[in-house]
Amino acid sequence: MPHEKIAKTNAARLLDRQGIPYVLHRVAVDESDLSALTVAARLGVDPAMVFKTLVARADRAGVIMACIPACAELDPRALAAACGSRHAALVPLAEVRPLTGYMRGGCSP
Repeated sequence: MPHEKIAKTNAARLLDRQGIPYVLHRVAVDESDLSALTVAARLGVDPAMVFKTLVARADRAGVIMACIPACAELDPRALAAACGSRHAALVPLAEVRPLTGYMRGGCSP
């Protein structure tokens, strides 16, 4: 039986353009638990190899995104400093899709 084609995200298309090899994985989704740690467990991989993309807003930089390992927690102060801001905070979940075009659990870097 042939492999079912997995739709590519913009991140995958960018990797294609840059000639960077990668593998797309399909995993069953539980809408009540979209955590990167759960995805890592379902894939049977080290959580340090799975990244989550978080959407934040900084006082000087505006809307920003951070990609961090599944097992890590975002440090808002470090994020703010990295983009030349004084403060940064995650945006409310209701704002993620209008800002990024991605639904919760599906934000690509």
